[in-house]
Amino acid sequence: MNLETIFQNVTEGKEAEVKAGVQAALSSGVSPEEILNKALIAAMDDVGQRFEDGDFFVPEMLVAARAMQAGLDLLKPHLAETGIQSAGTIAIGTVKGDLHDIGKNLVGMMLEGAGFEVVDLGTDVDPAKFAEAVRNGANVVGMSALLTTTMGSMAQVIEAIDDINMRDKVKVIIGGAPVTQEYADQIGADGFASDASSAVKKVRELLG
Repeated sequence: MNLETIFQNVTEGKEAEVKAGVQAALSSGVSPEEILNKALIAAMDDVGQRFEDGDFFVPEMLVAARAMQAGLDLLKPHLAETGIQSAGTIAIGTVKGDLHDIGKNLVGMMLEGAGFEVVDLGTDVDPAKFAEAVRNGANVVGMSALLTTTMGSMAQVIEAIDDINMRDKVKVIIGGAPVTQEYADQIGADGFASDASSAVKKVRELLG
């Protein structure tokens, strides 16, 4: 089972084939790091690019991300054994008062597919919980809001991080349907992403 086949199966969202492929590659002695970088991360980069080019839409991204996740779940124990460093830790969550999670989940899967460690705080997340994640070592906080009424919570999260004197230790990125670059600037966030693919790019840039 070669890495190109795993790559192809991820982009096509073939979950069972991806699992079988990763298992076969591991059995034949391919290093977990090589499978991660050349098959899974490369495939999700391709999916992100196709989304930006308008060839893929959210449903295609979701099935590809789920297939990638299936392969990643098999790889994780092997990656831990070889001590592969993640590209950074991202704490993501939907802000207080907001229960939407499809966008957040997709961002989380895309970030995992790009080699980041993701701590998913869930939905309706209290500002103190985001601050706690920073205290626990998150390099980036990613917040999403789908309602204009809950966007104000984003500013409260930044204040909560300020209150524990760790604002300079973390990058804050925000997104969601009503959220704009102007709003990010207004509340002092480090970045804004309009979709899951640009969220990965923005996180890479912020941690660059």
